[in-house]
Amino acid sequence: MLAVPPVVSLNTSKIPLKSVAKNNLSSSAPAHPTQDKHRVTTAIVYCEANFGAIDGKTANGLIRHSEKYKILSVIDSQQAGLDTGMVLDNKPNAIPICRDLADALSQADATPASFIFGMAPSSGMLSKHERALVLEAMSHGMNIVNGLHEFLNDDPVFAAACIASKVEILDVRKPRDKKDLSLFSGRIAEVTCPVIAVLGTDCAIGKRTTATIMTRTLNEAGIKTVMIGTGQTGIIQGARYGVALDAVPSQFCAGELEATILKAFEIEAPDVIIVEGQGALSHPAFSSSSFILRGCCPDGVVLQHAPGRSERCDFENMAMPTPASEINLIETFAATKIIGLTINHENMNDHEVSAAISQYQQEFGIPVTDALTRPAEHLLSMVLTAFPGLQERRVASS
Repeated sequence: MLAVPPVVSLNTSKIPLKSVAKNNLSSSAPAHPTQDKHRVTTAIVYCEANFGAIDGKTANGLIRHSEKYKILSVIDSQQAGLDTGMVLDNKPNAIPICRDLADALSQADATPASFIFGMAPSSGMLSKHERALVLEAMSHGMNIVNGLHEFLNDDPVFAAACIASKVEILDVRKPRDKKDLSLFSGRIAEVTCPVIAVLGTDCAIGKRTTATIMTRTLNEAGIKTVMIGTGQTGIIQGARYGVALDAVPSQFCAGELEATILKAFEIEAPDVIIVEGQGALSHPAFSSSSFILRGCCPDGVVLQHAPGRSERCDFENMAMPTPASEINLIETFAATKIIGLTINHENMNDHEVSAAISQYQQEFGIPVTDALTRPAEHLLSMVLTAFPGLQERRVASS
């Protein structure tokens, strides 16, 4: 792998570090129930014909990072027999791809605790075949983890199957009752540590992956960092604080995110909060990015872009925006600043990634890297360049 020196731009404006007050904030409950980060249960992931592809992003994410579940296998008959790590990142991880449910069960030492639906189709609904498969998994005694917009607990057939098989269904996207939802209050201003949003130029472009790696890297460097999940995959992975924004009524989206951040700040007293982005601010099909910018009022934004992607995901007649146009839109829409650019290397070789990094560094005068193919320390440098006061915390903690 071609090594790239740490990226530090003399043209990048440094953002003053807020003074972190160990606080007594009182906020409403997190917009999604907190996860028990110490409990890990076994699971198989269903991702037929989509593992490694865009619509398989939930399965892809769980293979790369999962705190809540120990993934035993992935179901995708088109790639049966392959290693999931090799398919995703050309690095073996001994998690196999299985032909079907029977194959996955035969390779497990015991019946897995959970069956995770690992795809994110644009319809957000189960097909007739998928409904039958989920019911079959329940008959084997597996709990169901469902990240779709279709809430299975509301379906009488699945409700009856839960009782018959003594299992549970987790509808990850289901929001709290409206009477319990939070409106935006403006109390986000009481969060005194840097808040960084990881946004993108398209959906399914790697925002969550970059946010996860950035969070891990900062924590390993002694900078206490909490990630706020805003989609179903991050919550399934085990994000302790999160809300599936695209399932929340629009009036409450900014408030639910604000309440979640306030709760994380109150409980964790972090040095940094990273907020996972959704969709793209410029994308007419998605509104989540606007709610994220309003709800978290970020001090800085990291923008994820795929130079090798010519059209928007699922919209073949819609050209991808340029990083320049997205940066201008974000900085016009919100009182924030782009502190770095990260690359999604799909359809690119290593030389092309390096060329893109050099081009964007020169064009924008900000740090640029690829979270998956370049050293994670580049993300650390990106954050420290924007918030140099964090370096003192890093030294103090070490």
